Amino acid sequence: MNTFESTGQKIRRKFMRDEVYDILLDWIVTGKLIADQQIRDKEISEQLGVSRTPIREALLRLENEGFVQTKANSSTFVTPIKYQEIKHYYSIAYTLEKLVIEEIYTKITDQHLEKMMNVNQEMYLSIKEGNYLTALKKDTEFHAIPISLSFNAELKKILTNLKHKLKRIELYYYDKIEDAHISFVEHEQIIDALKQNNLNLTLEYIEQNWKKGLERIQNHLIKNENVNR
Repeated sequence: MNTFESTGQKIRRKFMRDEVYDILLDWIVTGKLIADQQIRDKEISEQLGVSRTPIREALLRLENEGFVQTKANSSTFVTPIKYQEIKHYYSIAYTLEKLVIEEIYTKITDQHLEKMMNVNQEMYLSIKEGNYLTALKKDTEFHAIPISLSFNAELKKILTNLKHKLKRIELYYYDKIEDAHISFVEHEQIIDALKQNNLNLTLEYIEQNWKKGLERIQNHLIKNENVNR
């Protein structure tokens, strides 16, 4: 059976390797390519209308970033989502975000806070409507507002790569978590702390938001494990 359905998606740009990378990364992050699924470069070549060379180059980059892995028989598979790695990603995320907040704290204006409030409200409405992809986009957008104010290009680059991993994890779990809407309240706490010009409280709420998000995933895993016993 052919793994990929025809979408008419063809490569036209000069830098095919980069575009193939972007497409494969999107397929992995959004779950079109699921964990442990084998990736066959011949099928992708036919799907995208390119030779195997840019596909192999893109897969090598994805392997270096931890999205795919090559097994002993040289077959390439999508890397599975492991809870232990999720813990590491979340701790890195809140540590780096706190560094950003410390850097840009005095640059946050009322306009930025208003935008954060609007995005947070849109996230909440999306969760209520069961539109989890939009909700996750709004969640990411909320955190991106202060990050965009940073002049630390290297930190922003690290966070961008990390966000791809987090997006894949959160898309996988978002519709499975019963209390995802609580992140809306946690975001409100961050905004309120910023309004109060309380840096320490802001940093505390940012860390809590990430830790409680991880806790919600952990509770789902524990509950699911008990159900399957």
